Amino acid sequence: MDAINEVKNPVELSDGAADERDTQKGKYMTFKSGDEYFGLKIQYVNEIIGFQTITAVPETEDYIKGLINLRGKIIPVIDVRLRFNQDPFEYNDRTCIIVVNVKSTVVGLIVEKIAEVVEIQEENILPPPSLGRVDKIQSKYVYGIGKTGDSVKLLLNPEKLLNDDDISAIEQANEMNADEEREA
Repeated sequence: MDAINEVKNPVELSDGAADERDTQKGKYMTFKSGDEYFGLKIQYVNEIIGFQTITAVPETEDYIKGLINLRGKIIPVIDVRLRFNQDPFEYNDRTCIIVVNVKSTVVGLIVEKIAEVVEIQEENILPPPSLGRVDKIQSKYVYGIGKTGDSVKLLLNPEKLLNDDDISAIEQANEMNADEEREA
């Protein structure tokens, strides 16, 4: 859980003020999905929460699992494995939701497990290779491959995880929820 603390507690500068932009530069929250490890720029990550009850939204893509209530705010959640066309997995006590801000929309990403926060220098980020059809599915979400020690992390562009239709469907669901709350 050190990774969670690192996200919530930016490093303090010598004058005592936290300059989040500098402390977050080159840092990535990494998580496991299938057999791969992925990374998201820390600047997109709002928080990490444990798995909780999800309310399904009818007539949405299968990877959009539904909505959760996070401290009174309704946010959509998507299953990263399903988004990547990987086999579904059974949620367990290691399953987490990474709450990210994408195009001014707060979204939860269901992941198998959080790995760690890593720093990847710009010179250690390579463009993704284009190999086969399966890789193309994932590579449309991957903007780079980060080398960390002896391993690599597939670096995600969270804006590509949701398409405009998804955002519209989510906004409609949020509006419906807001209308219901006003009527209650």
